[in-house]
Parts: sequence; structure tokens; C-alpha cells
Amino acid sequence: MPDAAAHRLEVGRVGRPQGLRGEVTVMLVSDRPERTEPGAVLHAGDRELVVEHARPRKQGWVVQFAGVDDVDGAEQLRGVVLTAEPLPSTEGELYAHELIGATVQDRSGRSLGSVIAIEANPAHDLLVLEGGRLVPMAFVVDHEPGIVVVDVPDGLFDT
Repeated sequence: MPDAAAHRLEVGRVGRPQGLRGEVTVMLVSDRPERTEPGAVLHAGDRELVVEHARPRKQGWVVQFAGVDDVDGAEQLRGVVLTAEPLPSTEGELYAHELIGATVQDRSGRSLGSVIAIEANPAHDLLVLEGGRLVPMAFVVDHEPGIVVVDVPDGLFDT
């Protein structure tokens, strides 16, 4: 049976406790509002955390998880990476986890390789292709399941 945790996506990190009743600050890296709705399930390693309530705060969220009801419980979560199961993409959206294993083609249909990783980069995330080639996400012009079409500048991959 495959490890369920291996398929989860990082969605945030717990910060410091907020108040005395177990609330914590959370910095989310997900733009999906479902992640903070009551009943949403997030994971801290093997521990399942269920959102009781959440509210936006400055540059993050204040979240109350079920079963975390005092400052000591909240302090135990400090610095924990939160993961969650992938949510289905919506029309026109493309998520990084959907790209791993996809074949990258230029506009003419020539294969440039398969995506083995996504590398964070300040300007644009980069598709890391087998063999080490890097393609900025800004060059992605089309996609379908298993195929990503890019429009790269002439000469980018000439050797």
C-alpha cells in the first residue's frame, strides 16, 4: 500500500501561539480557501489536524485546531510543516504537483524531456527536466494531462 503522506503537498507552516486557548499563527503557501475552512484536514507529519476555525491576520492566519486547546499544545506545533491532500485543479489552473512526470514539448512538438522536479526561483519557478535542463514556468503556453507545451527563446537548448 503506498504511503499517503508521500502524495501530500506542503500548504503552510505553524508559527507561534496566539493567545492562551491553543490558537496558532499559520503562514500558508496555498491560495485555496478550502485549507482554512472548518473541518479541513491538515497534517503535521503523521498527526492529523482538523481546522475548527480560522481568521486572516496580517500576513497569515490564526487557526484553532481540534484538540489543541491551550498554549502548551499550541507551542508543540510551532515550526511544524503542514501538508494536505491535493485538491483538484479548476479550469485554466496548473499545479506544480501535476507537472512531475509530464513530457515538455516545444511548439513544434519536439520533446525536451520529462519534468523531474519544480525548483523555486524568485522570478519564476523552474521546471527541472531530466538531464538538468531548466525551463522557467513563464515559458509554459499550454498543457494537457501529461504534456506541457513551452515557447522557449531560440537557442535556449542549443548545445
